[in-house]
Amino acid sequence: MMNNILRKKIKNGELTLGSWITIGHPNVAEILSNVGFDWLVIDIEHNPIDISMVQTLIMTIQSKGVAAFVRVSKNEEVVIKHVLDAGADGIIVPMVCSETDARQAIDYAKYPPMGKRGVGLARAQQYGTNFESYKKWVSEDLIVIAQIEHVDAIDNLESIIRVDGIDGTIIGPYDLSGSLGKPGAFDDFDVKIALEKYIKVCKDKNFPMGFHVVNTNPQKIQEKIDEGYRFIAYGTDFLFMGDTVIKGMELLKDSL
Repeated sequence: MMNNILRKKIKNGELTLGSWITIGHPNVAEILSNVGFDWLVIDIEHNPIDISMVQTLIMTIQSKGVAAFVRVSKNEEVVIKHVLDAGADGIIVPMVCSETDARQAIDYAKYPPMGKRGVGLARAQQYGTNFESYKKWVSEDLIVIAQIEHVDAIDNLESIIRVDGIDGTIIGPYDLSGSLGKPGAFDDFDVKIALEKYIKVCKDKNFPMGFHVVNTNPQKIQEKIDEGYRFIAYGTDFLFMGDTVIKGMELLKDSL
């Protein structure tokens, strides 16, 4: 696990950049770990990556000095316990829509007395040889990010970010727009209004803002930085690969 430098950066509103891993192969994780990201997210909500491969990907990422997060499949006790026991530096919890959801995530991630996480011995605890140190790390350095991807989360944002243990939030743009009945319509008026409310609340409360910029155009990242976002995910593994080959083939076809 990483030390507390990254958690402090996130909570202090310093810029950190990461990306999204959806392909369950260590080569993909290794390639993305070599390009300068501060953190990488292993996504098990929408992808068939099992817990054994999750641990392999965590180990691969961390071996390069990069923080390994897991976007868990849901706000559920066992899956959160599994990925943390596998050694994840933090979790991104989907569909946090209320204070109750946020408190539930903390209960599942933190040991008593702060939370209710069951105690087991696995890779994170160095297979039982370093439990006391890991317990301290969970209390001080574990990163928990609430994913804001529903209009209800926007409406309840102030109460969500007040929950002790929630270190940051990140907008999931597709589901947020979907919750308004307009999936993928990022330029829609209602979607923009929801994002404006998110920005206002976070800035008023001096709470770090996050966004998953799915588009691989670097200019889109700069736009979010200019808007004040500081915890930013850039692209996905398959889009980096797909966009590159599509553009290359278009150029080739034009020259033939």
